[in-house]
Amino acid sequence: MAEQLYTIPVNDAFSTDCECPLCLMQRDLEKSAIEFTMGPSYMEDDNREITDKLGFCSRHMEIMYKNKNKLGLALMLKTHTDKTIREMKAIADGAKPKASGLFSKKTDTPAMIEYINKLESTCFVCGRITPVFDRYIDTIFHMWKKDKDFIEKFKSCKGFCTKHYGVLYSTGAEKLNQTQYDEFLVVLNKVYFEGMDRVNRDMSWFIDKHDYRNKEADWGSSRDSLQRALVKVGSTIVEEG
Repeated sequence: MAEQLYTIPVNDAFSTDCECPLCLMQRDLEKSAIEFTMGPSYMEDDNREITDKLGFCSRHMEIMYKNKNKLGLALMLKTHTDKTIREMKAIADGAKPKASGLFSKKTDTPAMIEYINKLESTCFVCGRITPVFDRYIDTIFHMWKKDKDFIEKFKSCKGFCTKHYGVLYSTGAEKLNQTQYDEFLVVLNKVYFEGMDRVNRDMSWFIDKHDYRNKEADWGSSRDSLQRALVKVGSTIVEEG
């Protein structure tokens, strides 16, 4: 493959005791992207120009707000909102859109709504994460075709969250030939459903353990099952470990 492969982080993630290696890789990328955004880079004109244009999604604004560098966030948001106010005022002062009315035909999307929709669809931090994560996915399928040891790691992992199971399910059809894809789906389905069933059983015992009749019973592997179940359903509010 001409583009860069990321065999080390992919191997490391699949060697880690976690409920979804893809969540782990994505979370590590997010931490690095936040550290870059909130570090000295926010003072650089080139980066500030990009953050002014792209802004941040609500998730990453919340994470950055919890960061110690409140001044850095304020500076980025100040210049971003300066630009947003200036451009939205220019649109508002332009041609006024017509009311469609109850029985009128649909018209083109007003320029203001197009601007807002575009602004809401971009995030500087997401923009740093997504291209690398996409290469991680490409690397998984490259290694599936070329590395027998990786296949064994894949088979022995604890499964995936439902979102990333879907990513692997759909992307495999594009990256593998039919024979390879059929073999991949057998393994993918096995590790996904076994992982989900395992966590589901632990959750059942976690619930039963709160019955007074089971007060003296052993927790087994269920004590952290709620946290692991949240990972399985794709929650971003918890981290394993």
